[in-house]
Amino acid sequence: RKLVLMKHSYSWILIAYDAAAMQFSLKLPHSLEHVFQDLIRYGKTKEHIKRSNWQLVFDISKRRFYHFYAVSEALPDWLIGMLWCLTGRPRAAWNELHLSILLLQVLLWVHSLRRLLECLFVSVFSNGVIHVVQYAFGLGYYVLLGLTVLCINPSLPQPGSLVNQLTWHHVIGTLLFIWASLLQNRSLSLLVKMRTDSSGKVETLAHKMPCGGWFELISCPHYLAELLIYVAMSVCCDCSSLTWWLVVLYALCNQALAAQLCHDYYRSKFETYPTQRNAFIPFVL
Repeated sequence: RKLVLMKHSYSWILIAYDAAAMQFSLKLPHSLEHVFQDLIRYGKTKEHIKRSNWQLVFDISKRRFYHFYAVSEALPDWLIGMLWCLTGRPRAAWNELHLSILLLQVLLWVHSLRRLLECLFVSVFSNGVIHVVQYAFGLGYYVLLGLTVLCINPSLPQPGSLVNQLTWHHVIGTLLFIWASLLQNRSLSLLVKMRTDSSGKVETLAHKMPCGGWFELISCPHYLAELLIYVAMSVCCDCSSLTWWLVVLYALCNQALAAQLCHDYYRSKFETYPTQRNAFIPFVL
């Protein structure tokens, strides 16, 4: 159970960091405030903050986002070996077919593959950057997601045939996953159309005011969709895994922070930005 405890502690650290980051108006010393803002912002939200020349050294192109989804596609053997050592469970135990575990791994793989293909062949990235710390964290996070799914094994009943294990929550969770994935893909496609002509040729890398679809309700429907994808995976394991709910809670804090920063950017950049539009959750936040 050591790995489960380690994952719980790790998740709480991530959640605490993002909860603190949500309060980005915290009164910090002037020099620390610049460093803090540099760490929590990326892309267009970095444009209007003052950064010293030494901070620019740690910039990495936002176009490298696809690395995150590439590393999540498969778990190396040494990580599986570490999982075996930390839990003390025999290697044969990881071959037991729990439908919830199998389904979560499939959905996670599908999500990562879709995002990888979107980053490589669909998205039109600006010249925005991310901090090297954000980049390193993203790589580690997506590698650990696969192990996190395996950590919910001890809370599941003994496996039978896959058909006998099928319940309503597997169906509902999968349907929510599909809907949220379509919402995210549609939202990203609308962002791409703002930078391309009718033939798909890139015309500009400038940031324009998003509109259409769920953008009429919130500034960042693609971030909301990301959260719903994680919620869908929790539903697939009967909403009973504390470990995965911690992942969902982290996704909530992380995506809400990113959405609020984007929302503030849009409102400051566009004088005609709709006042009734929320940042992250329609009619709420």
